[in-house]
Amino acid sequence: MTDDERPDPDDFAEILRNLLGGQGGFDPEQLEQLRGLGIDPAMAQQMMRQLQGAFAAGGDGGIDWASARTQALHLANKDGLGITTGDRQDFDQAFGLATLWLSEATAISDLPTPARALTRGQWVEATLPVWQELAEPVATSIADAMTEAIGTQLPEEMRDVAAGAGRLMRTVGGSLFAAQLGAVIGGLSQEVVSGGDVGIPVMPDGQAAILPQNFADFGRDLEIDDDQLALYLATRELAHARLFRHARWLRLHVISQVTEFARGLHVDTDALEELASRFDPSAPEELRQALESGALLPARSEAQTAALARLENLLATIEGWVDVVTADATNRLPAADRIAEAVRRRRAVGGPAERAMGSLVGLELRPRRLREAAAMWRAVTDAVGTAERDALWDYPDLMPSAEDIDDPAVLVERLRAHARGDAPARDAMDDALDALLAEAEQGADGAAPGDSADDDGPEGPRPV
Repeated sequence: MTDDERPDPDDFAEILRNLLGGQGGFDPEQLEQLRGLGIDPAMAQQMMRQLQGAFAAGGDGGIDWASARTQALHLANKDGLGITTGDRQDFDQAFGLATLWLSEATAISDLPTPARALTRGQWVEATLPVWQELAEPVATSIADAMTEAIGTQLPEEMRDVAAGAGRLMRTVGGSLFAAQLGAVIGGLSQEVVSGGDVGIPVMPDGQAAILPQNFADFGRDLEIDDDQLALYLATRELAHARLFRHARWLRLHVISQVTEFARGLHVDTDALEELASRFDPSAPEELRQALESGALLPARSEAQTAALARLENLLATIEGWVDVVTADATNRLPAADRIAEAVRRRRAVGGPAERAMGSLVGLELRPRRLREAAAMWRAVTDAVGTAERDALWDYPDLMPSAEDIDDPAVLVERLRAHARGDAPARDAMDDALDALLAEAEQGADGAAPGDSADDDGPEGPRPV
């Protein structure tokens, strides 16, 4: 094809925009242009029909999060069920009693707004901004990598033409990822029982909620009265929401650690290029399956493994505290221990949608050290009481570390010494600071004559 015969890149981009924007079809001249590029016009039209919705927003190269919302709400609302008046009243009563019990078990104050029952769709609407924030680094990486991978598969004579529509090509990967994310969030809406069920602060600050539509599934095989289940879950949900409301820094701390982990993920370009070499845009199922299975995310690097360990310790520390406070608040319930064990097992295993989220963004939101963290908080509570325990959430540098989970005795002794008014035990930081001060003092003592303003020199006082 000569330079005179090659279509202008801007013209090619305009063809795609017209199709993807739903502005009609190809005219005969445009069909011939595509045929000249080696593209089957029939296949192109089928591809455009499938992707028109993804590009309806204008194809500006960004991630089409509206498609994620649409897909999530479609799945959340597909059964058409709402919340009965009786359900709302039952959970309002459960939250009311749980509030009183919780105030006896923690020094952290009550929420400013009452907890409520949510439908699955309402949960999607409330939590979608956080899911978007967590997934955006991976979505952007996949969209960029797909643009580059597909570009390398084009014949040399087509690359200049395709460059004019590169922004639209990038949107393909982003839109498919957003749709897949929406499917995962919609699936989660059918699994979660409460706002804090996934362990991270996805609900707006200071808000607590239970999803009655999923409540029955949680207790189906436990053979425990619904009243006890509702009271336990309401107490746990309020404890989770109170903690994040009290420790304002904690929400940002968790989200930043999750996004730090996600930003370190890079798409496996070899796998994506191999997929792009046989990718049929009119049948994008293979790409969707690759996204869902996590096949495009390579093995974790050492830095990623370390970041994941820090995040798991943080989530375990949070949920361990919630476990202990909930246990103390619900000790009046005959079945409290059985319910607690069911919650722990459920969190350890996770549901299908939660596992899909792990494949999609490379992150499993399950605290692997929950039992160890709960044992630490129990030891702290028994040693110094609830007020001293809860004060550890006042500032980030007071929060227990992974080493404290490993050996709670050191943390307990430190807190006991503080309660007695003893000077804190020396540590490596103290020794390093003393060494620096000693070095500075030695340097001052060995200063040359005349270096100090107070040095009168060998000839006595200087004249005024």
